[in-house]
Amino acid sequence: MKFVDGMPPIDEAALLAKAQSIAGLTLGELAEELNVAVPIDLKRDKGWVGMLVETALGASAGSKAERDFAHLGIELKTLPVNARGYPLETTFVSLAPLSQTLGVNWENSHVRYKLSNVLWLPVEGERAIPLNKRRIGQPILWRPSFDEERQLRQDWEELMEYIALGHVRQITARVGQVLQLRPKGANSRAMTKGVGHNGEIIETLPLGFYLRKEFTANILAEFLRG
Repeated sequence: MKFVDGMPPIDEAALLAKAQSIAGLTLGELAEELNVAVPIDLKRDKGWVGMLVETALGASAGSKAERDFAHLGIELKTLPVNARGYPLETTFVSLAPLSQTLGVNWENSHVRYKLSNVLWLPVEGERAIPLNKRRIGQPILWRPSFDEERQLRQDWEELMEYIALGHVRQITARVGQVLQLRPKGANSRAMTKGVGHNGEIIETLPLGFYLRKEFTANILAEFLRG
């Protein structure tokens, strides 16, 4: 049976139907359907699961800056979960603007843009399960509630204040209730420009906004409660 055609979905309902059609499949079954080789593990192919699902669902974005389904205004997020359905890791949202902060506010922020409409796809992620045997879960089409957006905005504004005031080196992953900022990149040698305490340009690690596991766990729990 052919589960996927790789064509971009024409609307939200078509995207959800596509995602539901691959729920229950293993990553190995989906990869075989798409003629894609399965790596032994994700150590060198961290984004492989996301790319596999994007291909299956016909994602259109050619860059990280754009939503995965730009024509529908929907971002796709795969979420590795344990046997109890709890997220195993935080979720990357977008890179933080470390030097160009003038005129940036919550309403026009990249974080809000990316999280305004998300298709979550839980995937078994425990290391004891071979990669090709891990199953894909039921998709969840999510828009932040008033309270969720308030939490996100509050954390984003607090973290951006650190950046704007030149305190970028004082930011730790402990700042923020639902959103955190931490280094993004494969190694600590990849540096970028930031603003120092006295307004000077400094070399610093690229920082990414990440959703905490507790936040995404609540999204999954809400879905299960129906």
